[in-house]
Formats: sequence, structure tokens, C-alpha cells
Amino acid sequence: MFTGLIQEIGTVKRIQKASRHIELTCAASQELLHDYHVGDSMAMNGVCLTATEVTDSDFTVDIMPETFQKSIFADVQVHAPVNLERALSANARLEGHIVSGHVDTTTRLIKKVKKENSIILTFYYPPQIQGEIVAQGSVAINGTSLTVSAVTAGSFSVSLIPYSMDHTNLGQLKQGEFVNVETDILGKYIKAMIGTEKNEMLRKYIGE
Repeated sequence: MFTGLIQEIGTVKRIQKASRHIELTCAASQELLHDYHVGDSMAMNGVCLTATEVTDSDFTVDIMPETFQKSIFADVQVHAPVNLERALSANARLEGHIVSGHVDTTTRLIKKVKKENSIILTFYYPPQIQGEIVAQGSVAINGTSLTVSAVTAGSFSVSLIPYSMDHTNLGQLKQGEFVNVETDILGKYIKAMIGTEKNEMLRKYIGE
């Protein structure tokens, strides 16, 4: 489990595609990796991945084809900046929101506007996650825990404070670029429960 509080920005060093998986090596600081071991989890741009090799300056993970295609890793390039977060330890504060590291979909940035000391990012609202993003709710963009500032029928917006601009790769986003999206797990459960209740009512109504 993760919190969406990015610890540092890493850099993709190598991408090696095999027949059944993709091997990706990422550079990171000694501080982040000092007690990081093979088998440990790391969220990279919001995707929970397991280390297969670790050195003092980088680590390697395997990405399954389904994950590769469902996330922005399908188009990632060497030298690309990636948001990194270690898995939450049991005695740590939960200061962002609960992030599973299971990306729901990708979406593109449709508008970027500077407002005073912040930046407003507006993204297309993919139909497959309709109802899972609400104003003042939480969403993880490239693994970053953010509060939704506005929602329309076709888009949603979040605000970046200066700290988030400097300590995540979201400040470097350009209009048209794609990001990983994970909606709030609590919203998913509520949506599923409401859907189940509606189906039960419908079955009773038609006499099944």
C-alpha cells in the first residue's frame, strides 16, 4: 500500500523487452535505496512493481505486458523522469490517501493554467472511471495524491502547489501528455455497492 506522497523523482535508465515481460531499470538515490531489497515494492508513476535487482544507485523491476499496456509505461522512454514511492511501513503516518498501486487507466492533460503560485491541471475524464472522481475527493495522478478541485462531464482538474511542482514529474507535464490514473478505492467500493443494490432492485421488480 502507498500514500501518494512522492519521495523522489527517479530516471529510467534501461528498458529491455522480452517475450513475456518488460524489464525496466531506474536510477534512484542511495537514501531511497539504502534498505530497499529484492522482492520489495516500489510505486513508479503510481504502478506497484517488485524489485528483481537492486544496487546502490538503481533498481530493476519486471513489468507484465498487461500492466505495460494499461499504463503510460507503454510509451516510456529512457531518461524519462518517474515518480517514486516506497511501500508504506506499518508505523508511518498516512498523510496522503490510500493508494493501491493498481492503475485504473491513463488519460491526457488537456489544459495547464498558472494561477498565482499554483498550476491548475485539467485532464480528460475517461468513461471507464465515470462516477469515481468527485470534487474535493482524492485521485492519484502518476502516483501523486491530489485533491480534485473541479469536475465536469468530460474533465476533472487538480491543483499543484509549488512543492508538488518541484518534487514530482507533474510540474513538467505538457498539454497532450498522458498520465496514469488511480481513483480512490473508497469511491470504487461505494460505486460497486450502489450498482449491486440497483441490480437487486431490478431483479425483484422483474420477478427473477
